[in-house]
Amino acid sequence: MEQDRSLPIDAWTAVEAERGRRAKAGATAALASPPTAADSGDTPGLSEINGLLVPGERLLACAVQRRLFALTHRRTTVAATTGRFIAISRGLIGGYVPFDVRWQDLHDAEIRAGIFGATLTISALTHADLATNAGTGHGTPHAFMGLRKLEAQAVYKICQAQEQAWREKRRVRDLDELRAESGGIQIGAQPSGSAMGVQAPAGDPTARLRRAKEMLDQGLITDAEYESIKARVVDGL
Repeated sequence: MEQDRSLPIDAWTAVEAERGRRAKAGATAALASPPTAADSGDTPGLSEINGLLVPGERLLACAVQRRLFALTHRRTTVAATTGRFIAISRGLIGGYVPFDVRWQDLHDAEIRAGIFGATLTISALTHADLATNAGTGHGTPHAFMGLRKLEAQAVYKICQAQEQAWREKRRVRDLDELRAESGGIQIGAQPSGSAMGVQAPAGDPTARLRRAKEMLDQGLITDAEYESIKARVVDGL
């Protein structure tokens, strides 16, 4: 644009300075908040995932399969929400097949990053919420190949944080149950005969000691806690 000669030179200079300031501010904001796949609309399957969210559930991160790994099918999309892991496999003609794992059921999450993409592997527990890990297994791992690496890493970080949090909750639950079985006082329970100085009926001491040793070997309790439990069981003989 040519200079508007009807404006004084000072006013024209002020206009140019303001335009430069706004352009610089816009560039800074773009660097501070780079567009994501979800923001730019370049996330196949995102609308299907949003349609599966329950009230109060929020999408935290998502990853899309690269086109190179989806030559014979439409691209797969995985996502981490506030309540679960979700994956969407879409059909060639239409429709989709969802796969989801609640965070409390997550057994393990693994990631392998290659040159062209990342593989995210998810496996779930096969027992009820907060139940002990001893003697239980997990289902067949589900691998999602060829994901965009940065997006897959973001989903993986959330999976790892949730896995560690729920593993600790299960460990605390196991410890509370073991203490209750070994004659300890269960938090939140009504005062029992043992709390009043009367010996409460106990289970098989051998089974209780064996269970305590298993938890020690699994790292669920410390050596000091194991010795304390063993002493209480022996005193009750």
